[in-house]
Amino acid sequence: MSTPSLIPFFLSTFILGLASSTPSSAAAPVPTAKPSPLVFPVKKDAATNQYYTTLQLGTPATAMNGVLDLAGEYTWLDCSGYESSSYRPVHCNSSRCEAAGGLSCNGCYGPARPGCTNDTCGVYAASPFLDVILGSGLAVDVLALHSPDGIKYKSASKFQQFAFSCLDDGSDWAKGLSKSTKGIVALARNPASLPTELSTQLNLPRTFAICLPSSSSGSTHGDLYVGGGPYIRPPIKKDLVKTLLRTQLLVNPVKRAPVYSEGEPSDEYFVDVTSIKVDLAPISFKPLVNEFTKKAMDRKIKKASPVAPFGVCFDAKMVRSGKAGPDVPAIVLVLQGNVQWRMEGANSMVRVSKDVMCLGFVDGGSKPRTAVVIGAHQMEDNLVEFDVGSSTFGFSNSLLLQNSSCSSRS
Repeated sequence: MSTPSLIPFFLSTFILGLASSTPSSAAAPVPTAKPSPLVFPVKKDAATNQYYTTLQLGTPATAMNGVLDLAGEYTWLDCSGYESSSYRPVHCNSSRCEAAGGLSCNGCYGPARPGCTNDTCGVYAASPFLDVILGSGLAVDVLALHSPDGIKYKSASKFQQFAFSCLDDGSDWAKGLSKSTKGIVALARNPASLPTELSTQLNLPRTFAICLPSSSSGSTHGDLYVGGGPYIRPPIKKDLVKTLLRTQLLVNPVKRAPVYSEGEPSDEYFVDVTSIKVDLAPISFKPLVNEFTKKAMDRKIKKASPVAPFGVCFDAKMVRSGKAGPDVPAIVLVLQGNVQWRMEGANSMVRVSKDVMCLGFVDGGSKPRTAVVIGAHQMEDNLVEFDVGSSTFGFSNSLLLQNSSCSSRS
């Protein structure tokens, strides 16, 4: 049975701290040249339905895979066996530490190595799959960068001082993550997240976009863009940045991260869902399942026994295939400004077996974190853009309707 994709739109997580050689102070990074917008490959792990990117870090370069976390504040990686001549810990009294929101001055017992140094800027490593956090040291190293050339990647340049948290032995902290990965790549508004750091240090627009692939084929990938478009998805000839539907990106004044100060706003991403429709009929969220079921049965689609965690499932043999996945009633999120994000069958249905598919919306429980959480399954094959600089959220609706997708050949 497959597991639903659960990298949420809006999410959060939790700190310790610890004693060898004195780290060198990391000066503010100076880019060798002002780069074009950047692009990183995004893969889907078939076993967990998690999405990860690859960071080419260090000297010589080592490929490190990290799960994408839209609520992650600090990128952290398991540095077991990691060797790099360009690795430098960030001193706890440095301006770089202050800019990253350093929380303490960390140390480590044992010989100096990546993830084990003294007087190091203390941050924390957090995972959405664990209820604890780990104090860790911030470090910088060389990161290889690529710029988009249509759907291809231009040859790499180098960013000399990419900041991340290096765990000396992070295997226990990788529990729940895809076995193909070694940590978390942070995408929140936090100054130390990957898009914020690269945009700030390289003078790029504070914009990033994600195109999550629905395919887990090893020969295809989606894309994470940092610094804006163009966004090219063949056979669509136009730059998608010109056709995205847009709504206001909101800031929640209440932060829910593991470590925060009172009155500090959230680093997560929010939009205002004004109403929800099923086949154009407006409804509130609670009767969504009932209304969807009624519309589906009007189409002669028979119900099947529910499969946890889903509340309603259907006989897959009764569901026809459409241009954008299963031909079922469309679910439309009406956002602020009356823009409509349309969820086609590919984004609303989850196939749990050969004979059963379920509505991929679940009850948030008696104490939900927010009214609606938009999951990664709903974002697959949609290009979504987070323009933090202008506080707007843009989306394409399903690219499948335009004979395109978020899966490009490697």
